[in-house]
Amino acid sequence: MSAVRRAGRRGAKPGAGRAPRLRSSFVGVYGLLGLAVLIFVLFSLLLPGTFPTGTNIRAILTNQSIPAVLALGATIPIVTGRFDLSIGFGIGLAHVAAMWLIAEHGVPWPLVAVLVLTGGVVVGLLNGLLVEFAQIDSFIATLGTGSILYGLTGWITGGARIVPGPHGLPGGFTNLTNADFLSLPITFWYVLAIAFVLWLCLEHLPAGRYLYVVGANPRAAELVGIPRRRVVISAFVGSGAVTAFAGVLLAAQQQIGDPSAGSAYLLPAFVGALLGSTTIKPGRANAAGTLVAVAILAIGLSGLQEEGAAFWVTPLFNGFTLLAAVGMAGYAARRRQHAGSVVGADARSGRPGQGVRVDVRPGDRPGRQRGPRKGREPGTTDEDAAMRVPR
Repeated sequence: MSAVRRAGRRGAKPGAGRAPRLRSSFVGVYGLLGLAVLIFVLFSLLLPGTFPTGTNIRAILTNQSIPAVLALGATIPIVTGRFDLSIGFGIGLAHVAAMWLIAEHGVPWPLVAVLVLTGGVVVGLLNGLLVEFAQIDSFIATLGTGSILYGLTGWITGGARIVPGPHGLPGGFTNLTNADFLSLPITFWYVLAIAFVLWLCLEHLPAGRYLYVVGANPRAAELVGIPRRRVVISAFVGSGAVTAFAGVLLAAQQQIGDPSAGSAYLLPAFVGALLGSTTIKPGRANAAGTLVAVAILAIGLSGLQEEGAAFWVTPLFNGFTLLAAVGMAGYAARRRQHAGSVVGADARSGRPGQGVRVDVRPGDRPGRQRGPRKGREPGTTDEDAAMRVPR
């Protein structure tokens, strides 16, 4: 044990301040999940005959699966500090294009799904190129591409709905959303699968660490050799692909091509993604937090609708929740940044800390091992130091 740690431990009382910090951390991590449970219990008490039933739970899982998929797609660019406002228009174009190809041109639905997903990748690539190479702010760039997508939607439909003929849509296509698996709607399993892949990438793969580092400090990412532009473009491509998949599911679920349907999904998706960054891993967008946030929205909206709330309550609820989500996300990020700066100050001043200071110098190669520096443990590389997150 180093002399710094021994001196720090001699000057600190055992367990001093540990219990309040643990309680605060527990509330920050799991508070939103507890709130979801409380909301469910509240509406179950208010509506005991209809709300806590299997039929209602199935309806919630079915109706909220597409917003959940879209929220997970919106989470990917948010990890890098960017926003993709084109997802609302993208899901509208994707589901209209799928209906147009199947109902009016008789294209086999598996090929249609591949074409729509390819289109989503192209849209995401375009967004990434505009943000990184044209240096357009992500709000402006994705809002512009979203407007283009909405224009294409109107061109395809002529402003009218696309309705299938008397034979309807192929059974295999409608079963993408109508089928069950293990007695639960199959759309629920789609959400879990996408969330698992996103969680695996963000928490356990180098690509996820790169996304977080680029979002936290793009300059530090470049100094340690992380290809910032490639990472950001990949995030937009992932968002575009997930959005296109959500559009295919929307077409299979609604079985009608509505050119104005996509705009209703934009706000709930961002509410779920931003509110999710305040839980499980406060201050960081994450897949599990997004699922918890979507659950709160789904339970709250379902309860309000069963209580007979007016039609304008839904956008009012989404709007207030979005404002609260942005405020809470900013507060959580500031607390996380403050905690990291305090740990760094402790390390520099000789007080006991739980992290190391990021120490990157221009010209350092990724992974190059240098001698010990002040505030760094011997044998730590520049890349390790740049991506280490204080506990």
